[in-house]
Amino acid sequence: MPELIEPTVELRTSWLESAAEWGGKYQEGTGMHEAGDDLATVEGFRTWVERLRELGDDSRELDRPHATCRWIVEDGNYLGAVTLLHTLTDKLLDGGGHIGYSVRPSARGRGLATWALGQILEVAREREMDRVLITCDEDNLASAKAIERNGGVLENIRETWLGPTRRYWITLGTSRGGSRSPAVHPQD
Repeated sequence: MPELIEPTVELRTSWLESAAEWGGKYQEGTGMHEAGDDLATVEGFRTWVERLRELGDDSRELDRPHATCRWIVEDGNYLGAVTLLHTLTDKLLDGGGHIGYSVRPSARGRGLATWALGQILEVAREREMDRVLITCDEDNLASAKAIERNGGVLENIRETWLGPTRRYWITLGTSRGGSRSPAVHPQD
């Protein structure tokens, strides 16, 4: 049974095996842009994992939106990642969205992206977000299906800084009641 966990250095070997499957391609939702240049060393990997965990601490001042980063794990193996951005910049509102995810190639076809997206939507509800934007490449039909299975409503397909992009919104009810805060806060 898969689970979502906080990033951990204990999965370094499995994460590196997954990265090799990707052949150097960017893995959406992993926070690799936070890594710097050296994930191959134990210390570089540890620093990156710490940075991913710090992104979720809303009390810390950051130069980017805060984010909840989770890894998809089963039987001690890294299978993928999903990240929820707590707010959006104008650029992310245009093309990136609140949620990014990826599943390692050898674990695809099991519904893990759909499952992980559903799990991180619960985190968004707990954060009392009203709605989230999720985007994918126009031709990424597997991702589009995962989004639609989780209630995504296609706003449009348009050209963005990422290329031709499908833009979906998912309206969330809060799981705990109380007031809700907007999920979009344009920033410079």
